[in-house]
Amino acid sequence: MKKLKHIPTKPEKSISRQEIETKTEELKEKLFKIQDVFYASKKFSLLIILQGMDTAGKDGTVRHVFSCLNPQGCTVKSFKVPTEEEASHDFLWRIHKETPAKGMFQIFNRSHYEDILVPTVHELLDEKIIEKRYEKMNHFENHLKDNDTIIIKFFLHISLEEQKKRIAKRLENPNKKWKYSPEDSKDEKFWNLYQQTYEKIFNYCCTPIPWEIVPADEKWYRNYLIAKKVLETLEALNLKYPS
Repeated sequence: MKKLKHIPTKPEKSISRQEIETKTEELKEKLFKIQDVFYASKKFSLLIILQGMDTAGKDGTVRHVFSCLNPQGCTVKSFKVPTEEEASHDFLWRIHKETPAKGMFQIFNRSHYEDILVPTVHELLDEKIIEKRYEKMNHFENHLKDNDTIIIKFFLHISLEEQKKRIAKRLENPNKKWKYSPEDSKDEKFWNLYQQTYEKIFNYCCTPIPWEIVPADEKWYRNYLIAKKVLETLEALNLKYPS
């Protein structure tokens, strides 16, 4: 796989924002309809994983792409620093209990991959323990797949320059200032380490589920690519309403 720094974070200049935004709305209408069939058939469950650097747009993706869904068939879970109870169990305990039931969409805003990223970058665990987690991730996702869970893993790929702009906007905008944490600015220092760790994750945790690396500097293009991928995945199932 290429280094992340060699993968574009922006769409090609020839791509029309207006056309893409129109297509995105069409995709969202189709997603709403196919979700109803998915919920009624209860043959599969869908797990959507959103990963990315701070300010990459995980919250925005949930808000702008998946707001079209029926809340009755979709839940969102955001994984923060483990609580005392969560930390007293194995690292996948808190993840497994949030996986979706048949007919349901589940969106992970951050995920089990944080349990590789943070300990690696901030040297919180022995390297041998972290190395074993790569294998455990693959076993975990294979187990979900064997039990009819469809998994789509997105990495929202932004540039360091765009991250700096978004952090500055959080400080300027009273409606977004609550999202700012001093840790956001500190993580700039760890940018390269995070990028390197993500690259390793993409290489070691791509079986059975490959990663979708989404250019995310332009929110309208990010939204389109994610909606398109989710719809294509669901259409490939050829689901029908129960007779």
